[in-house]
Amino acid sequence: MAIFDRIGYDAGSTRLEDALDFAEQYGFYYVDFNADTGPNHMDTWSPDRIAALRDRCETTGISIGLHTLSAVNVAEYSPYVSRGVENYMRASIDLANRLGCKWTIVHAGYHFTSDPETRMDAAIARLDRAANYAADTGQRILLENHNAEPEHAEIKYLAHTVEECQKIFDAIPPSRLGWAFTVNHAHLVPEGIDGFIDAFGIDYLGEVRLADNTGEYEIHMIPGEGNIDFKSCLNRLESSGYRGHYSMAYGTPDEKIASREHLATLVD
Repeated sequence: MAIFDRIGYDAGSTRLEDALDFAEQYGFYYVDFNADTGPNHMDTWSPDRIAALRDRCETTGISIGLHTLSAVNVAEYSPYVSRGVENYMRASIDLANRLGCKWTIVHAGYHFTSDPETRMDAAIARLDRAANYAADTGQRILLENHNAEPEHAEIKYLAHTVEECQKIFDAIPPSRLGWAFTVNHAHLVPEGIDGFIDAFGIDYLGEVRLADNTGEYEIHMIPGEGNIDFKSCLNRLESSGYRGHYSMAYGTPDEKIASREHLATLVD
């Protein structure tokens, strides 16, 4: 598929059937969605609704992926709460399998400045269990590199630097844990976009997530509004052999349509 056809979008908590209406109308083949709130809530999926959605995706050729909520602390270690996080991740994988999702995006959680090592250990152990469960049930999970928080923030996301991502990928092989490369998050740390690609290449890649920013803080701008060099980024990925999909995580429906046209012209 040409890169134009491989650029999809993140629908968030928009009712998935409505997201597919938009995707089908404008020729998008890849759609991310969330199932924590609203009409996609995990408890709203009846067998008839699931069957209809699976049939529709098969007929249209649209692939869907579940994006879990980053507010859920995968690095949790407190009693009882930990069990809830474990149940949440398993339930997400189960729902993704029921819906026929091709991927499920997960996160590494967060720490509170004073406990990064303990939290990282908890995150790796939980991601390893989730990766095993996903592999056993036929689902593919992708770890998103997260955004940096301000220097003096008490709470900081794990897996926002190359070093932190490396610890996780060293512990869990790419056959069980892939990578959702969030370009705008990589732009917020000194390693930058090229630093992440230098470190991990395309072997782990299951999705490339796109948005712009100015390198100062987390914000999802339309490409061209910030200072990310998307031409360099896209051409490097494509020339390295990446043939997976991209996901636009920004903008109104009209802005997504126009932005996909623009992004496709950047590839030599």
